[in-house]
Amino acid sequence: MNLARHSISSTDPLVLYDVRLDPDSQIFTTSTPDGFAVYRTVPLELLRKREVSGGVLSSVVPMHCSSLLFLVGGGRDPRYPPNKVIFWNEALGKEVAELEFREKVRGLACRRGWLAVALRRRVVAFEIGESVKRYGEWDTYDNSRGVIAIATGAYSTLLAAPGRQPGHVQLIHLPPCPPPVPVGPPPPVPPRPPPQAAKHPHSVIVAHNTAITTLAVTPSGKLLATTSVRGTLVRVWDTSTGKQTRELRRGTDQAEIYGVAFRPDEAEICVWSDKGTIHVFSLVAGGAGPSNRQSKLSSLTSFIPIPKYFESEWSYAQFRIPTQSAHISLTQQAAARDANPDLAEEEKCTVGWIEAPTAPHAAAAAPPPAPVYQLIALTYTGGWYRLALPSKKSSSATAGSAQTNVPSSGSVRSGRARSPSGSSVAGGGRTDKGKGVSSRDSDRKEGGRDCTLMEFRRFGSWDGWG
Repeated sequence: MNLARHSISSTDPLVLYDVRLDPDSQIFTTSTPDGFAVYRTVPLELLRKREVSGGVLSSVVPMHCSSLLFLVGGGRDPRYPPNKVIFWNEALGKEVAELEFREKVRGLACRRGWLAVALRRRVVAFEIGESVKRYGEWDTYDNSRGVIAIATGAYSTLLAAPGRQPGHVQLIHLPPCPPPVPVGPPPPVPPRPPPQAAKHPHSVIVAHNTAITTLAVTPSGKLLATTSVRGTLVRVWDTSTGKQTRELRRGTDQAEIYGVAFRPDEAEICVWSDKGTIHVFSLVAGGAGPSNRQSKLSSLTSFIPIPKYFESEWSYAQFRIPTQSAHISLTQQAAARDANPDLAEEEKCTVGWIEAPTAPHAAAAAPPPAPVYQLIALTYTGGWYRLALPSKKSSSATAGSAQTNVPSSGSVRSGRARSPSGSSVAGGGRTDKGKGVSSRDSDRKEGGRDCTLMEFRRFGSWDGWG
C-alpha cells in the first residue's frame, strides 16, 4: 500500500452549508461559516466572495446570472431570522429588500422576475420588478423539506409543489417567463412565443403513495420528475396530460434522493442520492440515443404475469463520487464529526448539466457543432467533478444485458485526477459510513456504462476561506 503521495494534516475540514447551481448551471453559490461565494461553473473560477459576520446563511440562491441573490439564515447561529428571505444585490453589495413570514422558510425556487417560497404547509409566489408583489398562495401537505420546482425556460409557466395529500403534486401556472435579454445585436427575426393554453386541464398529479421528496421540471415545463421517501424510483410525467411517461429505477434499497435534473434538451435525466452515486437515464424512445438497461425477463411481460420489478428501466450510465479521506480512519472521521456536527457527508452533492467545453480553434467553426452535454457534480466537501457520458455506441452495446440480482462487474471509472495540491484522487477505497457494503452494491446493480471523469478540482477553503 503506497501512502507516499498522501499527506494527513490537522487542518479543519471544509464546511459548506449550501451549494446551489443557478437554473442554467452557468454559476453556483456556496455558503460557508465565513460568508458566501459565487463561482463560474465551467471553467471553475471564483467570481466573488463576500464575508458575512454575525451568523450563518443556510441558503444562497442565485437569480440566474444576475447580481440578485436570495439569502436565508439558518443553523445554530443564523445571520438572519429563518422566517425571512433577504434580497441581496451583489453589484451594490447590500440588502435591497426582504420578505418576512410567520414561520420558517423551507425552500426557494426562482426564475426571471419570480420567486416562490415554500413554507411548512403552503407555497407563496412573488412577482419581482421595480417592487415585490405577492401573486398567490397555495396550500400543501406537510412540506418540511421545502420541495418546490419552477420551469425557467422562455415563455414557460409551470410551478410544481406538493399537493394537499401525501404523494400528490399540484401544477400551478404563472404568467409566462420572459426570454433572457440577448447579448449583442438582436436577431433579425425575433422568435415568436409558443401559443399559450387557454386552460390547463390537469392541476393535480397523484405521483406516489408516500410523501414527495424531490420535484424537478424541464425548462419548458413539459415534463415533471418526482421521487418519494422510498427513494428507489423516479417517475416522469407529462404535465399537459397528467400521464406517467417513464418509471426509472435508481436501486432496490431505500435511499435519500438529493436531487433530480433534466438535460436542457429533455433527452436525459440524472438522479443522485446519499449512496454517493449519480445515475443517468435516457428519455428518448427508439434508437435516437443510448438505451436504458432492463432485465432479460422484461421481454416476457406480454406472455406471462411477472412482478413489475422486472419491467424496470435502470440507468445506462453512472458515476460514484470518490471519497477524499479514505486514508483517514473511521474513528478519526467520527471524532471530527462529533466535534463539528455541521460537517457534510462526503456523498452529499448537487449535479447539473452543461455543454462540453469546445476547443479554442473550434469555437469559430461554421456551422457550429451540435452541443455535447456533460455533468458537473459539486460536493459539500469542496469537490468539483466534470463528467463525460458514454458514447451512444458503447452504451447500446451493453443495453438489455442486465442480470437481475447480479451486481455489475468492475468498478466505476473515476480516473486519476489531480488536485491543485498534486495529490492523486481515485475512486477506490471508499468507506461505507455505516450503510453497509450490500446497500452500496445494490445501488449500482443493473448499472450500465461508467461516466468518465474528465476533470477534478477543489473549491472552498482552497480559494482563501478559513
